[in-house]
Amino acid sequence: MVRARNVHKSFADVEVLKGIDLDVMPGETVVILGPSGSGKSTFLRCINHLEAMNRGSIEVGGEQIGYELRGNHLHKLSPRAIARQRRQIGMVFQQFNLYPHLTVLQNIIEAPIGIHGESRQEAEKYALALLQRVGLTEKADAYPRQLSGGQQQRVAIARALAIKPKLMLFDEPTSALDPELVGEVLATMKDLAEQGLTMIVVTHEIGFAKEAADRVVFMDGGYVVEQGKPEDILVNPQHPRTRAFLSRVI
Repeated sequence: MVRARNVHKSFADVEVLKGIDLDVMPGETVVILGPSGSGKSTFLRCINHLEAMNRGSIEVGGEQIGYELRGNHLHKLSPRAIARQRRQIGMVFQQFNLYPHLTVLQNIIEAPIGIHGESRQEAEKYALALLQRVGLTEKADAYPRQLSGGQQQRVAIARALAIKPKLMLFDEPTSALDPELVGEVLATMKDLAEQGLTMIVVTHEIGFAKEAADRVVFMDGGYVVEQGKPEDILVNPQHPRTRAFLSRVI
């Protein structure tokens, strides 16, 4: 589903990604761990071209993201073509980014109708099914300010699913939540993983990685340091840097 090769990204003279290679198979849940500043979120944003990489290649579903190959050179796609590619990629951010003036239902149907041209009837039917899936059917007519942080993040997940993506990206989705609200969001994400949705999750939630991940990737300093099954990386990491990080968070 995802094939990243030699991905480099710099901001001014600071190199944040220093040659990332990563494959994610269809239906796989990959959790990316690492300290702040390791490049986790930047890499996630490069996958759906919210950040343009400086060098390398990222394919989603066999399609080069953000660029097309002409001869031996990559050429940037038009904004319209990039927007078409993003339809197969849903993303959930740290902040919920819901429209405050729209109801929960209106937030979810905004993109399917306004960007992807679905009929209102079709979009609303699917949105209500998604709200049932995330346990918020009764909140369809509520406004974001009437919801808890955990509920808002579950609405954000439903909104990302509304475009029927092949791949879901989660960028520290629980970091802005009070501790008692984290569980309900992680439970929703675990349910998605069990249903076979392909997911890449940047998080510090070690419990989620143990329970839901097929593979754990540890990043530090712009590199993939180590990766493997959760029971290997979290219980018996081989790299000293991985061991030092886990000793502080577990």
